[in-house]
Amino acid sequence: MNSILTAKSPYLGKIKIYSDGADRNSMIEMAANPLIQGLTTNPSLMKKAGVKDYRTYSKEILSQITEKPISFEVFADDFKEMHRQALEINSWGRNVYVKIPITNSKGESAIPLIRELSQLKIKLNVTALFTLKQVVETCDALKGGAPSIASVFAGRIADTGRDPMPLMHAALEVCTSTDRNIELLWASTREAINIVQAEQCGCHIITAPADIAKKVTGFNKDLTQMSLETVQAFKSDSDSAGFSL
Repeated sequence: MNSILTAKSPYLGKIKIYSDGADRNSMIEMAANPLIQGLTTNPSLMKKAGVKDYRTYSKEILSQITEKPISFEVFADDFKEMHRQALEINSWGRNVYVKIPITNSKGESAIPLIRELSQLKIKLNVTALFTLKQVVETCDALKGGAPSIASVFAGRIADTGRDPMPLMHAALEVCTSTDRNIELLWASTREAINIVQAEQCGCHIITAPADIAKKVTGFNKDLTQMSLETVQAFKSDSDSAGFSL
């Protein structure tokens, strides 16, 4: 039986679960959860959360989350400005990882920047990886640098009708054979079973929205009990709605 699914505990897996989001209260709540070992966010999530001042908001979060690793992303499209933003974000805390997209919006490779920042001992989270070629190039750029993360968007790959598992297995082999300081992250998690899948293929980290991460506590729950609870919910809702035929 997979280590995640045990009768003794809802979660005993080796994979680290990071909470993905930008809502302040949710981030602080998840950081206090012992099952959550880190956090990630990005400019799209921050926009959705209504963030107006990137720097101020990020520093407010870091005043509350001081130990667990947390990733903040650059948002410039010019590599020189990306470099400047990366240096500033890195200065915000020892637990900060700087997220760098594998390309800019023009499709220009960020590999030279990734290599330079890594050699400056800046902890990086290289994001928006979709192909094995990108993983290989990223790991080569990170080799010998600071502890870093390669984030492969397995969920979005699955959205295209492709099974992400073969790629994730291959990506893990590249990461582990290149440098022990490079961790593979399963990104764009869609459902709780992805946590089991990521564990099975050996990923070091999976990042998930808070609502999915919380479902870990229901792992191995009795299915007959779940059936009863589902029917009870149907009855409660139909009663409260006053349905009649």
